[in-house]
Amino acid sequence: MIDWIDDSEPLPPTDRALGPDSDAPGLLAAGGRLTLPRLEEAYRHGVFPWFSRGQPILWWSPDPRMVLPVREFKLSHSLRKTLRRFLRDPACAVRFDSAFEAVIGACAHTPRDGQDGTWIVPSMVDAYTAWHRTGRVHSVETWVEGRLVGGLYCVGIGRMVFGESMFSRTTDASKIALAALVAFCTARGIPLIDCQQNTGHLASLGAREIARADFERHLALTCGGRAEEPRIDWTYDEGHWRLLGVTGGAEGPAQIQDPPA
Repeated sequence: MIDWIDDSEPLPPTDRALGPDSDAPGLLAAGGRLTLPRLEEAYRHGVFPWFSRGQPILWWSPDPRMVLPVREFKLSHSLRKTLRRFLRDPACAVRFDSAFEAVIGACAHTPRDGQDGTWIVPSMVDAYTAWHRTGRVHSVETWVEGRLVGGLYCVGIGRMVFGESMFSRTTDASKIALAALVAFCTARGIPLIDCQQNTGHLASLGAREIARADFERHLALTCGGRAEEPRIDWTYDEGHWRLLGVTGGAEGPAQIQDPPA
């Protein structure tokens, strides 16, 4: 049995989330609204909203938790080559926070294998867009010839980044955005990116599961209270790529093509 909450109640302790043998492992609570104070409370405690159209707001705290340690990011030979070409090509660019609404909209409407519909429902888009305006939510964007071809959005609290969703309209465009985020996190001393749920795609890039208790201990160290929360400058710097061992190569212009229909 999960707790039903309203906006006046705090979220329940995460150890009350449904266990692995339930029909909804990690489900902690239902109800309330996506207010900014509630979202702030939730993320600082490792809880996130995830629900479909027609459902109440569902709050989750899975155990184990999928995370990407930035030092363990797997930069394949082919992606490294693509990045070098991308960085050398003046028609290509990575940008932060220049088109957040376009990014979250694309994440909401991009078809996903094995999924019918989207969990990024209009109320989620509205809430995270409002949160973005406070400087808490960010987009990492891949641009080619002035066209937004891929990207991701994430939540940033202190030295913690919570990945939300990404999309790609051309081959490797979302991977380029993720690599840019990893380079940024490396430069800013952010050791871990939350990935929430286990997927084979994320595992192939270096993400792995850790116990919820370990994840919450990490949050306590990296998020901290508001008074001691470090200020992170979310500015894209091409020099960060050197931290991944990537610089502009001599292979010629980037060959980023539309994926097969």
